[in-house]
Amino acid sequence: MSKNHIKKLTYRVTYLEMNNMPKFDWPRNVKHKLSILLAKEFPSWYFLFFYKQVGKKYFWTDWLNKSNEEINSFVGNKNVLLYTLIKDGFPAGFYMLDYRTKDVCDISFFGLVEEAIGKGLGKYLLKTAILTAWDSRKIKKLTVNTCSLDHKNAIYLYQKYGFRAVDYKDCEKFV
Repeated sequence: MSKNHIKKLTYRVTYLEMNNMPKFDWPRNVKHKLSILLAKEFPSWYFLFFYKQVGKKYFWTDWLNKSNEEINSFVGNKNVLLYTLIKDGFPAGFYMLDYRTKDVCDISFFGLVEEAIGKGLGKYLLKTAILTAWDSRKIKKLTVNTCSLDHKNAIYLYQKYGFRAVDYKDCEKFV
């Protein structure tokens, strides 16, 4: 790639957390045929499929530069869980719960494929991810981060469902 095609992006990463299980109920779906499935012993390409599909408009590139060993170590860890949202028979989104830190769960990845955006599925999936995180294991804190390159409503949705911003970091990358 020539230098004229490289662009420097500056962005802010916001770190959010939730210290108590929220009071809302499990979401109900009345509009779509949905399933959320826990992937068991999935290959790294399955994670990368979602990473690329969900992140292509938001400059998700960091994990594309990691070695196969790093990716396999992450996705193969028994404390890292990947859930797939299936809408009308196709994979519409995913989230990953990372329990590798004691008493903490991090929603390490969350998002919808482009064709699923704008249908109310983000709210459904986020509420499910939050409640699954608290319900699956005994934790004291749930964390997530987002950045200014992500979907414009991401941070507001996290805050709406109980996360509060605790820190931020200004970053830059070349794409």
